[in-house]
Formats: sequence, C-alpha cells, structure tokens
Amino acid sequence: MNTYPLISTTFIRREIHALEEMGVQVERFAVRAWAEELVDPRDVEERGKTTYLLTSNILGLMASFAKELVVNPGGLFRGLRTAYRLWRTAGAGLVKHAAYLLEAISLRQRMDAAELQHVHVHFGTNATTVAMLARAMGGGTYSFTAHGPDEFVEPLRSSYDLKIRDAAFVAAISNFCRVQLARIAGMECWDKIEIVPCALDLRDFPNKPVGAHPNRQLVCIGRLCRQKAQTLFPDAIEPLSDAFPDLKIVLVGDGETRPELEAKIASKGLDKHFELLGWCSNEEVRKRLSGARAMLLPSFAEGLPVSIMEAFALRKPVISTYIAGIPELVDSSCGWIVPAGDVPALTDAIRDCLTRDEKELNAMGDVGRSRIEACHDIQRSAALLREAFGHYSAERR
Repeated sequence: MNTYPLISTTFIRREIHALEEMGVQVERFAVRAWAEELVDPRDVEERGKTTYLLTSNILGLMASFAKELVVNPGGLFRGLRTAYRLWRTAGAGLVKHAAYLLEAISLRQRMDAAELQHVHVHFGTNATTVAMLARAMGGGTYSFTAHGPDEFVEPLRSSYDLKIRDAAFVAAISNFCRVQLARIAGMECWDKIEIVPCALDLRDFPNKPVGAHPNRQLVCIGRLCRQKAQTLFPDAIEPLSDAFPDLKIVLVGDGETRPELEAKIASKGLDKHFELLGWCSNEEVRKRLSGARAMLLPSFAEGLPVSIMEAFALRKPVISTYIAGIPELVDSSCGWIVPAGDVPALTDAIRDCLTRDEKELNAMGDVGRSRIEACHDIQRSAALLREAFGHYSAERR
C-alpha cells in the first residue's frame, strides 16, 4: 500500500486476516504511515506489523541505494532506466520518481532478505510503481488490486498500461473496473484481469433479521470530499424538512469539505437535521447503521463502496447513484439509485424511503443481505486471491 493502515482500508485488513487464516504468510509493507489518529484498535495493531519504506527511513533509503550499487549494479541500471521511462511518460515529478526508485530498492532488498518472491499491491498508483521498479531490478513478481476511480484519471501518464502488462495478474473489484483496465491496457490483457470483489467478514455481521427501524434517520459513511457529494444533502432535504421534522442525516467520516457542508447546513437553518460524527470505529459504524432506516451515498465517483456492502449485510436498503460498479450491486429491489448530481431525484428517493412501510423496507434489506452473502464474503474473495497466487507460483515453477 501507499499508506496503511488508515481509516478507510478496513477491507484490506479483512483480506489480510482471511488469507492468514487460510495459511498464507503475509508480510505488510507500506510507503508511509497515516498521519492521522487511528480510531480502531485493530488498525493500531496492524500498524505495528507494517514495515514502512519511507516513513522515518530517509537514511535507510540512502544506505539501501549505496548497497545496491555494490551488490546489484546491473539491476540498479535497469531500475534507473525504467524510472526514467516512467518519468518521461508522466512529464513531471522527477523528485517523486527518484523517491519511487529508492523505495523500490528498499523493497527489493527487504523481500530478498525475507525470501519473498511475490508482492501484491492495493491500488495501481505509486505503490504499484514501486513494485514494478523492484521487479525491474531483479526483485519478485507483483500483482495488484485496482479499485478506481482515481486510478483511472490520466492512466497513460501514470504508465498504467505498463503496470498491467508487467504484472503477473491484476485483480479488479467489479466488472466495471475490469473493463476500464482492459480499455487502458488492451484486450490482450483481458485474461490476466481477474474479478476479486472487496468483501466483508460476515462473522462481524450476524445473519439475523433486525427489522426496519421506525425512525427517519439516514446514515452516510465516507470521507467528506467532493467525490462523495455530501454537500448536496442540505439542498436535497430542504424540501422535506417541514413534512418530516424528525428527519436526520448522520454522517460518519471527516474530510476537506466539512467546513463547506457545515456552512451550508447553517445557512439553510437545517442544524437539527444533521449530525456529523467524524471518524468512528468499525463497531460504532455497525451500530449507527443498525439504528438507521437506510444508508445514503450520493457519490460522483467511486469504485464499489464497502460501506454499501456493510449496509446490506445489516439488511439496510441503500440510496446511491448510477456510477462505476454501484449498479452491479444496487437496484430497485434493494434500494434507490439515481443519476449522480440530480438533486430533485435524490430528494424524491429520500422521500420514498421515508414513506415506505416496514414490510417493504425489510424485503429490500433481505435482498441486499443475500447479495453480500453470494458475492462479497471475505472468505470467497480471499480464496480467489490465494488461488491466483498459487496458479502463478505453479506457472513460475
């Protein structure tokens, strides 16, 4: 990972733990540590298990470079040549690409010392660049999981096509994601792109009917940012505030658009309809979802949100948007799906949710739960990854 652990990578921690339960030995590497406070004790524990290539390791990177000059000059030349190619393709960021090379040297040496032959990366951005450079210098092979949406912005400048072609395999989290990867790298890479969905440990989400909550509380989970579009909430619920005086939007998460959202709420006099909690532990997130009528996520850009999976696992319907992989999971049988940015349509969906009876909401929740059990169980996704690792190891031998 580029940064691990952080508050939004719970699904990666679940994946690691599921693989370890299956007998796969996993060493954690990240470029840097997260600068903000970790609120979940399991993330704090993960941080203690993670080796950081850049954080508090500047002198170590210099020492690794000097060692590489002596023990692997040919590999270092190949790494320099590849880094130069990546920099020329990007058209900027010489210092950044030099840092990637130093991090790759450190990764290669650490993998060599631990006798690791393969590295799996999450997100095809700079962490995959580091893995690709390490391979160019004679290190182990690599694969990566692509999520989107940021990875698909100017993919050629980030040499995404080269990363896909050079990888042993690529895991896509949805059909939409797989198509984007094939569009970038060409259909000749289609067979090396496997769909491995993000998933939940369903042991944390007991399969028991909870019943639709009679309140009019909707929960939104995610970073407060332009991509998640939470600043549309005041416009969307203003027409509903008189008819539903007990309507409340609870936001779990924090981020750069919080001041804008708070100002908009205050300017419309909607303070009683909102509660901004900041970041919460996984347990608190489940508690908030369990006590809500439905989940609300009006995003402009996504991969396939794990928060939607969590809502469905708790038998809660979801209101979201027609983007990326979301329509592969959400439809009218388990929620409401509207065009991104269409505020009147979002208002109508919220109104419909608030007026549905308990039986209808329970039926939606049951459909959502069945979809998570069928496609987004962490045991299934981890088994797909383990199979891919084993298949490639057999080919290599």
